[in-house]
Amino acid sequence: MNIINESGILALSTRLQRLSEQLRKDGAMIYKAFGIDFEPKWFPVIFTLHHRNKLGVVEIANEIGYTHPSTISLLKELEKQDLITSEKDQHDERKRLIQLSPKGIKLVEQMKPVWELMSKVLEEIADNENQLLAAINEAEEKIANQSFLQRALQMKKSME
Repeated sequence: MNIINESGILALSTRLQRLSEQLRKDGAMIYKAFGIDFEPKWFPVIFTLHHRNKLGVVEIANEIGYTHPSTISLLKELEKQDLITSEKDQHDERKRLIQLSPKGIKLVEQMKPVWELMSKVLEEIADNENQLLAAINEAEEKIANQSFLQRALQMKKSME
């Protein structure tokens, strides 16, 4: 056991990041094993557009929970890869509507069986007595109601 694991809750962010990086790295290798050229960081946008069809940048950012600039950066990469297309909204000239390109749609069809496999394996990994996904959902809900920072400042105030 290393010092980060021994530090308990204090290293929660570090441990979640470590777990996330491992899953992302392995995910990339799984895609590669199936002959699919796909970056796991593209997943939230591709998956969202697969299910929501045509969305504006702000709607995509809200769906995936990323900042507007991070979303735009991802969209630029996906456009460069010819996986998405954009068009001006007929109702609002300032707004761009994003959708999967024919290449993006074809890629999603290739990935569907891989996503099924990944889901089964991830269910197996998360299916433990502590129910990882349920715990993450609960923690995200708590943070949505009151952030880590807000909670810390409130506790500091009550200690003074």
